[in-house]
Amino acid sequence: MAQISNNSEFKQCSSSHPEPIRTKDVDKAEALQMEAEALAKLQKDRQMTDNPRGFELSSSTRQRTQGFNKQDYDLMVFPESDSQKRAVDIDVEKLTQAELEKILLDDNFETRKTPALPVNPVLSPSFSAQLYLRPTVQRGQWPPGFCGPSTYTLPSIYPSAYSKQATFQNGFSPRMPTFPSTESIYLRLPGQSPYFSYPLTPATPFHPQGSLPVYRPLVSPDMAKLFDKIASTSEFLKNGKARTDLEIANSKASVCNLQVSPKSEDINKFDWLDLDPLSKPKVDFVEVLEHEEEKKNPVLLAEDPWDAVLLEERSPTGCHLERKVNGKSLSGATVTRSQSLIIRTAQLTKAQGQVSQKDPNGTSSLPTGSSLLQEFEVQNEEVAAFCQSIMKLKTKFPYTDQCTNPGYLLSPVTVQRNMCGENASVKVSIEIEGFQLPVTFTCDVSSTVEIIIMQALCWVHDDLNQVDVGSYILKVCGQEEVLQNNHCLGSHEHIQNCRKWDTEIKLQLLAFNAMCQNLARTAEDDEAPVDLNKYLYQIEKPYKEVMTRHPVEELLGSYHDQVELALQTEVTSLSGGDTIKNSTRGSLNPENPVQVSMDHLTAAIYDLLRLHANSSKSSTGCPQSSRNVKEAWTATEQLQFTVYAAHGISSSWVSNYEKYYLICSLSHNGKDLFKPIQSKKVGTYKNFFYLIKWDELIIFPIQISQLPLESVLHLTLFGVLNQSSGNSPDSNKQRKGPEALGKVSLTLFDFKRFLTCGTKLLYLWTSSHTNSIPGAIPKKSYVMERIVLQVDFPSPAFDIIYTSPQIDRNIIQQYKLETLENDIKGKLLDIIHRDSSFGLSKEDKVFLWEKRYYCLKHPNCLPKILASAPNWKWANLAKTYSLLHQWPPLCPLAALELLDAKFADQEVRSLAVSWVEAISDDELADLLPQFVQALKYEIYLNSSLVRFLLSRALGNIQIAHSLYWLLKDALHDTHFGSRYEHVLGALLSVGGKGLREELSKQMKLVQLLGGVAEKVRQASGSTRQVVLQKSMERVQSFFLKNKCRLPLKPSLVAKELNIKSCSFFSSNAMPLKVTMVNADPLGEEINVMFKVGEDLRQDMLALQMIKIMDKIWLKEGLDLRMVIFKCLSTGRDRGMVELVPASDTLRKIQVEYGVTGSFKDKPLAEWLRKYNPSEEEYEKASENFIYSCAGCCVATYVLGICDRHNDNIMLRSTGHMFHIDFGKFLGHAQMFGSFKRDRAPFVLTSDMAYVINGGEKPTIRFQLFVDLCCQAYNLIRKQTNLFLNLLSLMIPSGLPELTSIQDLKYVRDALQPQTTDAEATIFFTRLIESSLGSIATKFNFFIHNLAQLRFSGLPSNDEPILSFSPKTYSFRQDGRIKEVSVFTYHKKYNPDKHYIYVVRILREGHLEPSFVFRTFDEFQELHNKLSIIFPLWKLPGFPNRMVLGRTHIKDVAAKRKIELNSYLQSLMNASTDVAECDLVCTFFHPLLRDEKAEGIAKSAGAGPFSPTVGQIGGAVKLSVSYRNGTLFIMVMHIKDLVTEDGADPNPYVKTYLLPDTHKTSKRKTKISRKTRNPTFNEMLVYSGYSKETLRQRELQLSVLSAESLRENFFLGGVTLPLKDFNLSKETVKWYQLTAATYL
Repeated sequence: MAQISNNSEFKQCSSSHPEPIRTKDVDKAEALQMEAEALAKLQKDRQMTDNPRGFELSSSTRQRTQGFNKQDYDLMVFPESDSQKRAVDIDVEKLTQAELEKILLDDNFETRKTPALPVNPVLSPSFSAQLYLRPTVQRGQWPPGFCGPSTYTLPSIYPSAYSKQATFQNGFSPRMPTFPSTESIYLRLPGQSPYFSYPLTPATPFHPQGSLPVYRPLVSPDMAKLFDKIASTSEFLKNGKARTDLEIANSKASVCNLQVSPKSEDINKFDWLDLDPLSKPKVDFVEVLEHEEEKKNPVLLAEDPWDAVLLEERSPTGCHLERKVNGKSLSGATVTRSQSLIIRTAQLTKAQGQVSQKDPNGTSSLPTGSSLLQEFEVQNEEVAAFCQSIMKLKTKFPYTDQCTNPGYLLSPVTVQRNMCGENASVKVSIEIEGFQLPVTFTCDVSSTVEIIIMQALCWVHDDLNQVDVGSYILKVCGQEEVLQNNHCLGSHEHIQNCRKWDTEIKLQLLAFNAMCQNLARTAEDDEAPVDLNKYLYQIEKPYKEVMTRHPVEELLGSYHDQVELALQTEVTSLSGGDTIKNSTRGSLNPENPVQVSMDHLTAAIYDLLRLHANSSKSSTGCPQSSRNVKEAWTATEQLQFTVYAAHGISSSWVSNYEKYYLICSLSHNGKDLFKPIQSKKVGTYKNFFYLIKWDELIIFPIQISQLPLESVLHLTLFGVLNQSSGNSPDSNKQRKGPEALGKVSLTLFDFKRFLTCGTKLLYLWTSSHTNSIPGAIPKKSYVMERIVLQVDFPSPAFDIIYTSPQIDRNIIQQYKLETLENDIKGKLLDIIHRDSSFGLSKEDKVFLWEKRYYCLKHPNCLPKILASAPNWKWANLAKTYSLLHQWPPLCPLAALELLDAKFADQEVRSLAVSWVEAISDDELADLLPQFVQALKYEIYLNSSLVRFLLSRALGNIQIAHSLYWLLKDALHDTHFGSRYEHVLGALLSVGGKGLREELSKQMKLVQLLGGVAEKVRQASGSTRQVVLQKSMERVQSFFLKNKCRLPLKPSLVAKELNIKSCSFFSSNAMPLKVTMVNADPLGEEINVMFKVGEDLRQDMLALQMIKIMDKIWLKEGLDLRMVIFKCLSTGRDRGMVELVPASDTLRKIQVEYGVTGSFKDKPLAEWLRKYNPSEEEYEKASENFIYSCAGCCVATYVLGICDRHNDNIMLRSTGHMFHIDFGKFLGHAQMFGSFKRDRAPFVLTSDMAYVINGGEKPTIRFQLFVDLCCQAYNLIRKQTNLFLNLLSLMIPSGLPELTSIQDLKYVRDALQPQTTDAEATIFFTRLIESSLGSIATKFNFFIHNLAQLRFSGLPSNDEPILSFSPKTYSFRQDGRIKEVSVFTYHKKYNPDKHYIYVVRILREGHLEPSFVFRTFDEFQELHNKLSIIFPLWKLPGFPNRMVLGRTHIKDVAAKRKIELNSYLQSLMNASTDVAECDLVCTFFHPLLRDEKAEGIAKSAGAGPFSPTVGQIGGAVKLSVSYRNGTLFIMVMHIKDLVTEDGADPNPYVKTYLLPDTHKTSKRKTKISRKTRNPTFNEMLVYSGYSKETLRQRELQLSVLSAESLRENFFLGGVTLPLKDFNLSKETVKWYQLTAATYL
């Protein structure tokens, strides 16, 4: 029963007083003092008052009541006070195990005389241990009293609260607002935390009649500690705990124990011992006191220990109705719920109609629960409406439509500009059934696939007129992937990759019916209903089900069995002990108090379950037809609710946190509508379970009419750490501030747009870190725990519904931008043309919103305008919607921004989705992660975005497959996991049986590989390979039963493992290398990496951004030959990565030259030359390197990819460079102590520049590299808004380095959106110079080499033994060497000057000697590796490398020839183990370059940079443009400069505008040192010149060399009349340098 407290009046809410009353914190001392004062006051009041309408207690009842022990328990748990609780007579700590068991078995121990128990108590202690009853909230009118409507006169003990007496119903004044206040009923369900309380609404008020006493256990607090220790003894474990929480159905101590002997000695002591609230649920005992039946007044509940004391002294005529909470006063003080809560209004007759029926004998028949259990299977209205919507959507995609249901995957396409340029023709090889050899021909890449099919069919059919070309397809060999007939051949990504890797294009011609279509939907799939839960049983979930039918059914079955036994016991007692044999249950009078009590209890339980099932799924109940409806825009009430309590608190929180509070915030469009409100701070209460109880009214100063439809209430739970607790986490560390423990959100208007009301159970998920066993690798770093937060909303007499305003369909007046004043127009255009809305100031937003009608001709500025809207109140929506519906359509990528958190309005989001629908499937597949995250910003389940994604999944298997894995990964989201579960269930329901079975197999494969990876990680180093091979056998057995598509790429189908090729990588995570056999005999082996222990979602995002960049470049005709590999997160901290073949890390390449290999310039070039021995192959590989390196530099800089070292940069043998491992991005640099390891803007080292230049000196190839970087950078800059939007949508994904808008600041700053292309070109050129000149990168590589150095002996068989030889050779193959000597040496330029030594070799059995050519560095490598292999052998001394003066001169070469010859003679005369080892044989084995020996001497004297003395040569590249009265001259590059002495000059550029007699127009660039091909990219600016003036001027440009010991000398120049330029646009051109005069 609720109670009106004299210290907690209901606060009338008024808009003039918006701030709620704040309650101060209550500590332990204050709580105890308040408790004592309240107790004394109540006793005093009872002595002073004598209510004639009070309740009369019978003398027998009073006598029984006086037998209770007068104990007062402190229910607020203070962790520091636990140690103070001691037993009175026994020192518990000193008791041995045997002494405890002896006490336990002593029946006379602690016995006391107890009152005789009645023969028919309502509840037994063991039964009360399962159920805990309290009233709760019911929406609707104020309820009548317990026995129907009756009036009460307000007692005189409330003079301060109300000045005059009034008539009450159920103890409340009818003049008060109808904000019902009730209490809650709690029921523990199986599968949940033992002390998890579930408040539910009872179906009816409690109507006990007659004498129904229940006694609580006679255990004093002094005995608690003793009993706790006794509970650990073996005797107690054997006898005491006969059941667990999940064994309720088999429990012996349940309702059947209602038959209690009058003698208390018959009660088993074990029934009272189990006091631990964590072992099983505890409930309070309800004391029902007998009243005079003739008065038919409500009975008095003695739920509190105070009642046990106070009722002994209470006068029968002075007793009135009171309310206690949980049977005890909380924290010793009267903490009452706000008066917005009342008992629900359900009538007894209605409740009995629901749960109780009369049998023919007139007795009450207890319900079986089948009707309620069916409700668990029936989803709530929102889910049901969603299912209906999806079913309707499904009908639009019939299985007979081959366009949307082909049953196979289509190869994705990418539009590429200038595809028909060079190398536009490709060679295609097509397998045709019946032909032994494939048909091969050359075709143009712009030819459509249909034309290629026709060409192939010409080989099969003579007359194509009789052939249906459309019934044939081209399948990719090795993949279950089909080219799209209506697209050109070169637009397919597979064909582009073949051209990139220079591999043969292999296709297979098939008839449509011959293609495997096992993923197609069938007629049965179309007829199947949409069931969201049917196919989710195999999905791993991070949290347990809230409630399922099976355990509830078992619990209710057990409950009804015990009720039957209890009623039989009652019948037996009434009949004097005679057993009724002819009936399974005895006949009781329907008015029998036991029967009535059981009916009410059953009704309460069923309402509990019903509320629990509905509260977690639906915001509000369905409005009754008889209830009035009020439109929200007319509601002037303020938003208010009561935060009551948090249930399910773990014991660890009790010891770790001292107090708790909630932050309540109200948001819309991702922003708080008002300043968040903080609740009072309270401790943990222990009432047989732990809970946090606030019972606080929260009032937001906003009227309901002002609430937007999409308003969301957020409740965040914080814990204040207990400073004195030594068990708390990080107890040795200094603690700072409260900790956020969890957050839950609630939409204020449900999917039918009704305002929420009544009691809500909100599930707040929190992560609790667990202590892992030392040395073991935990499977999870966290454990998901669920807290139930009970929030009570007012329940007025009417339903409040949100209605959309009428949209004005009249054409709004369009204002012309030209009519504005120039300064205003300029300001507006500046805002409109900004790349993003992120940088808009408040002033900009106000200005843009004011001028919004001038912007209709600039559609893409709509997001900026909507983001500038001052508010989204109902009164302003009509004009906003009118503007919205007349706005020109946005392109899909621009409309994507409207799906962000900034735009919660349903109209805006629906319109955005309608515009996004124009996107192609291939583009959608690239952006799918962002769309999945955007689902979090949808207010309701059945949204246009969900329907859009499911419709695309129905029509494209690739999208369905990707969507499945993204949704599955998102199930781990604590706030939105339930929504993703519904969407995933819908996807599986509509996808068809074939797709479901395939995805199920993939799930099984991932689980198996995850288990193998965990075992390999936990194994010791020496046993890992054995563990791997053994564990892979289980995976192999899976493949024996199934073929399986790869989760990473569903077009790849594997049929078995190649276990011998499987291995693991020696990094921290120990990822697996998994090798699988392709199910297609025409395909190659499938190699993937499987990782556990690392979150791959950030890698997925970085690779997605790089792929989108590459597509942007390709659309603009810039092919940077990027390596795009696939990565997929298949669950928390695990996933799959595609392995790029024929590639090595830079570290592995560099350490071939020793640990200091990162400081050398030639390793990369020589590694590429090893795999590309011919000049043509090497030039192609070098070109690939230049292009791919430019793309990597731009991409890694824009995304802020950090932690770049030589182990996460890879190089393919074809020259393509790419990055891996994106654990640090958006500028979050890896730290080395207090220093940033990533000091350069991006990785560009001298060995990379060596490959780019083709040598040590800068060449025109480096200028190409700079131009490619700047062009790629400017193309990405034009898409700044796209990248900011994509990253912004990923903020809620939980990535550690992308958590807020502030993290996007790096990308925006890196893209320089406010600068011009020329300024950006200069900016990026400076970045290139900074990166190339950074020694920090090389030092970082060197440090990583030291850390990773594990060189021991020779490399493995698959690695080259010498860096310049691709293979290892032996003397068995080549023959033994008879003689060897250094014959001569030659000077060579390639491109740098160096000497190469000719080694003469005569082998046994050969008459003619052979010659090989080796450099001094290669001789040194041979010696270094011999020293490693033979450390104990005495090897001949090697010539000293250090030379004073110049190294590459003839004298040094001549000296080294003699020393190397002596070294070879000593080596060959050494032990045969050394002289005939494979290393020596490989050194002397002829290479491809040795076969071209004759050309060396001829080319030795002709270097590429030998200048012609006395000539002027070279050219300069300029960019000339004019804007805003300023002439811009960008000096970009100079190539092929010539000097008289042949030395490299130090060039710089100087310009004048002629005529200029005073030389005031002189401008010059910086000096570039020692190069004939300098890159400047510097801007020379001439301000204040009109176009007319410039047409009369000439630009004189001179190139000079800066010299320190002599005068600067002229290298060339050019004079350009500016009248020849079109100054309205930029001119970029090369100009030949001449011997023109200069100033």
